[in-house]
Amino acid sequence: MGEFGTGRSSRAAPAMFRVRESVLDAAPVITDLCALMDNRPLSPAAPARGVTAVHAITLLANLTVSTSFPIGREIAHALEPGVLMLLRFAVAALIMGAYVHFRYGLAWPGWGAIWRYAAIALTVVIFFWCMFESLRYTSALNTSALYTTVPVLSAIYAFFIAGERLGRYRFAALAVGLVGALWIIFRGDPVRLLALDLNKGDLIFLAGCVVFGFYGVFIKRFHRGEPTAIMTFWVLLFSAILYLAIAGKDLAASPWAETELSVYGMVAFLAVVSTVITFFMFQYAATRIGPTRVQAYSYFIPAFVLVVDWAIGRGLPSLMTLPGVAIVLVASLVIQRGVIEIGPRR
Repeated sequence: MGEFGTGRSSRAAPAMFRVRESVLDAAPVITDLCALMDNRPLSPAAPARGVTAVHAITLLANLTVSTSFPIGREIAHALEPGVLMLLRFAVAALIMGAYVHFRYGLAWPGWGAIWRYAAIALTVVIFFWCMFESLRYTSALNTSALYTTVPVLSAIYAFFIAGERLGRYRFAALAVGLVGALWIIFRGDPVRLLALDLNKGDLIFLAGCVVFGFYGVFIKRFHRGEPTAIMTFWVLLFSAILYLAIAGKDLAASPWAETELSVYGMVAFLAVVSTVITFFMFQYAATRIGPTRVQAYSYFIPAFVLVVDWAIGRGLPSLMTLPGVAIVLVASLVIQRGVIEIGPRR
């Protein structure tokens, strides 16, 4: 676990307190794409205006990611979920492959790496299939709220698999974020909460989140120092291959000609903007303000989904939902403060 300071040696810090990121902070941001983030904190010499721009880019990237939920809701019934995801990941892999070819050169990574990439891709495939299948039965807001449980699940898996633990602030933030997510899902109704009043779509997406919680753990364990873009390309490619295996039987029966062009346009948007472009945005931000603060902004996604839903004419949810959104935003602010752990006395 790497220590974070303010430009001074860690030996100059007070004996009682050390500010550091947890191991999960050094793991990739769990977003709408497969990307491993470098863990380089911002240089203390960087101008404040530059920091503000990086935070703005991070917010814009999460706003872009949040569109996946309303867009998924719009096109969930157009084609089978596996077919939609096959198109999305095939286009994304093609674009990322072209970038890797010209930047690094494409080369066979070896069978050992192939199995690692395939294992990571499996978590991605299950998650996004569950996402699009669930959006046939539930709302974009519910799925975006459930998505905030992924960091909690990753923390649990990392604790049992790798013995990793979170700092107090980060643990509190994850707990607060989970409370906010539950509030949104159950619309602030304690009766529904006690009855676990989840619809079919909520349960499907929750299953996807349970699997996707392994994504960050697998990335951390399987990364061997290769450039981020190379690992991302192979994960995207294997995701497309796995979706081909899942959706192969549906390709011939799919209503390709009857499907509106807007559906293909939305799939292209998800592939190019929500996957490839946000990859570079998150990578740019993580190397300047650190993955902890980048990941904190993922808690804004339910609020962004509310804005997107309102913008496309779906209206706003009940007022009892809004406190849950506020709680989720508070969780983000807690993470922004960093992780403070008590160190031994000297």
